[in-house]
Amino acid sequence: MSVTVATLYGFAALPDAAGYAEMLGKLARANGIRGTLLLAKEGINGTIAGSATGVAAVIDAIRTISGLDNLEIKYSDAATMPFYRLKVRVKPEIVTMGLLDLDLDTRGIAVAAADWNALVDDPDTILIDTRNDYEVAVGSFTGAINPQTPSFRDFPAWFDANRAEISGKKVAMFCTGGIRCEKATAFLKAQGIADVFHLRGGILKYLEVVPAHDSRWRGECFVFDERVSLGHGLQPGTHALCRGCRNPVSAADRKLPAYVDGVACPACAATRNTAQRAGAAERHRQEALAAERGALHIGYTDG
Repeated sequence: MSVTVATLYGFAALPDAAGYAEMLGKLARANGIRGTLLLAKEGINGTIAGSATGVAAVIDAIRTISGLDNLEIKYSDAATMPFYRLKVRVKPEIVTMGLLDLDLDTRGIAVAAADWNALVDDPDTILIDTRNDYEVAVGSFTGAINPQTPSFRDFPAWFDANRAEISGKKVAMFCTGGIRCEKATAFLKAQGIADVFHLRGGILKYLEVVPAHDSRWRGECFVFDERVSLGHGLQPGTHALCRGCRNPVSAADRKLPAYVDGVACPACAATRNTAQRAGAAERHRQEALAAERGALHIGYTDG
């Protein structure tokens, strides 16, 4: 039986974020849902997975919250549960940019996936990937600028350093599910960039609705769960997750001597000492034994 996966977010004023988190956590656990939900005064963000009816129950509850009736949601399927546990947390931001006073009512123009090619094919458009550097390495749109930022918190500093090249231009931005690029448009508009657009539903929506033969996307899209990466039609990709550094590892890199399943990959092998390697190897062994029993490793619990 396939697992329903829902990637969602919504910007809305939530003064009682803690109360909503408690309610949604209880409901999700009662329905056997796993994944992550982050709530803050600015809204909600997360990815959850479980039965179709269980996911629907949580989505319906979120939509009853004032301002979240138009929740952005991307559904997909997984052959197995892509999460080990459920996490429902209250945070200062639902996606961390480090700017708590950002005016989110002045976001840029959302562009549907079906209209994205026309925008990015325009030679006057500057296309910016707002994701982290390790995500961009897995795949991106042809011609997109890679800010090479380790985290979204670094994006404002990157903009400051490149303001002259961006000012006065038409800017299109994108991310995995739409939340980071949407927030980035609010930041750019606050910085005086008027002509700003973002991909509605993010890369995942684009890969879902745009045929591969018409696509401007190259590579795969990194996702923050055990599927690791997805391709066109949201089909499973070819990347695996390094248990040492949590970075995606390509099929080619998994053939290199530096890659040890469950322990290290070429990106982190040189930084892993003997004790770290031994601990990772033992954990990997225990996870394999638990999988054979059809159970989760003891380290994975609800929380």
